[in-house]
Amino acid sequence: MKKLLDPKKKIAGTLAPLFALRGKSDLGIGDVGTLRELVDWASAQGLRFVQMLPINQTGNDHSPYNLISSMALEPLTISCRPEDFPELTQQVSKKELEKFPATPAGPVDYQGVVAKKKALFELAFQRFSSFKSKTYRHAEFASFCKTEKGWLAPYALHQALTEWNGGKEVITEWQEEHRTLKSALAWKKSLPDNELKHLESRETFWSFIQWIAYTQWKKAKAYAEKKGVSLIGDVPVGVSIYSVDVWESPKIFDLERSCGAPAEKVFQGDPFTMRWGQNWGFPLYNWQEMSHSNFAWWRRRLRSLKSFFHLLRVDHALGFYRIYSFPWRPERNWEFAEISREQAAEKTGGKLPGFVPHEDDTEENRAANCKCGETLLGILAEETGAHGLIAEDLGEVPPYVRPSLAKLGLPGFKIPQWEHEGDGQLTPSEQYPRLSITTYATHDHPPLSVIWEEIVEKTRSGDGYVAGGAHEELRKLVRFAGGEDPTPREYSPEVQGLLLRGLWKSNSWLAAVNINDLLGTNDRFNVPGTTCGQNWSARLEAPISQWKSAYSPAIDSWKSDLKEMRP
Repeated sequence: MKKLLDPKKKIAGTLAPLFALRGKSDLGIGDVGTLRELVDWASAQGLRFVQMLPINQTGNDHSPYNLISSMALEPLTISCRPEDFPELTQQVSKKELEKFPATPAGPVDYQGVVAKKKALFELAFQRFSSFKSKTYRHAEFASFCKTEKGWLAPYALHQALTEWNGGKEVITEWQEEHRTLKSALAWKKSLPDNELKHLESRETFWSFIQWIAYTQWKKAKAYAEKKGVSLIGDVPVGVSIYSVDVWESPKIFDLERSCGAPAEKVFQGDPFTMRWGQNWGFPLYNWQEMSHSNFAWWRRRLRSLKSFFHLLRVDHALGFYRIYSFPWRPERNWEFAEISREQAAEKTGGKLPGFVPHEDDTEENRAANCKCGETLLGILAEETGAHGLIAEDLGEVPPYVRPSLAKLGLPGFKIPQWEHEGDGQLTPSEQYPRLSITTYATHDHPPLSVIWEEIVEKTRSGDGYVAGGAHEELRKLVRFAGGEDPTPREYSPEVQGLLLRGLWKSNSWLAAVNINDLLGTNDRFNVPGTTCGQNWSARLEAPISQWKSAYSPAIDSWKSDLKEMRP
């Protein structure tokens, strides 16, 4: 597989949120079985990688960047097909699923999906536990529990205690004796036999589910390899403050501040985001404390993800140099949305949002931040190996970051419409550094069709300045892609094919296109800085098995040109 991930060979692929894909027999959300279908489709088109959003277990908001565990995998990604999950049979599954309403059309119905899958998981575990004699699968499960005990045991107890506390995610709402791992273990020893037996059964259940998830994802990686497709995973910058990780090891986190990103022009969001930026709510890391164990937490995390993916994208790489943070939790954002910095300081005792460890306001601070980032990302790169890591370097990028990433040999991102020459024209993609990944849009951006239509709409503005600027924006995009000066027109397969050609001809090692942009749909997966219910829930209308007919004009617009990129 390494030969397909050689930067000397340019390849193209797609970013496809798993939840957004419809498979042959999913239960309302894409799963590992659906991923295999996507790999088959990608391979047939000449696409050589599939990029995923994070697959670790999430909180109740189902954001793939709000992790309950840095090690546990999201149970909703588990395929409940009998060929993937031997403890489930078609007959048993069908009978159980008849108790639930049919899967609705439209976005993911998380409440319904969780209910269905949890019911099937319980049946599978009951069947697994009921065997009178041990099977090879019991031996494999026992081996998994032993090998992964370091993270699995705290995780399983955390999940069991979440159930014990009525499913509450906020640990401060748990029974007091459950709020730290140390106190929870002491409490567990005091339980009567019947309650202890029940608790341990639930711990075994959650361990069982992780065994199934780990097994399925490792097989998915092997399947992709056979098809000549690499899988690219995602390493979120933080974990939830209510995660197993914080509950188990609070000393390796800075719980006083909440990380995020400063206000910027691209993502406006709500009034708070426009004024202060994005408050993600994740605790910062106590890097000094982590260094005492040679950053074992990070190393373990990366080793785990490497068993499922061939290449990893580290989220918000800028945060390893210096990270923007808030002295308040997101729950309090509303208090600060419309007040001045002076008024905010009065509320917080003088503390305000800003970069740590240093602002980039002096040469000395910039040098210190650069050294910090190189040290930390160097440790991650050491763990993943050569060409095993991509750095997401988007946002307000300090001038020292990209030279630093180049020094480390880490590919960064090239968003064509953000890359300009001295004369204001877009940088030709042939000039992009080989160690880079290029795309018009990430999962946080509108689809390419919407970006284009918004520019076209501005060309029709009665304001000459706005219309003129939009015309020039269109010209730049079309020239970048190798076309001639355009007359503003609606987005079409012809426009789509032209724009994607600009990526195919780039010098970047990796050209990534969102699945909605390959298929020509208007689906959007996330709007940063908002908490709208549609984030992380959009699903493509047609199942993968019908893409050839449902999206043929869009696919035909780029497929033939892609041949030039095939290694």
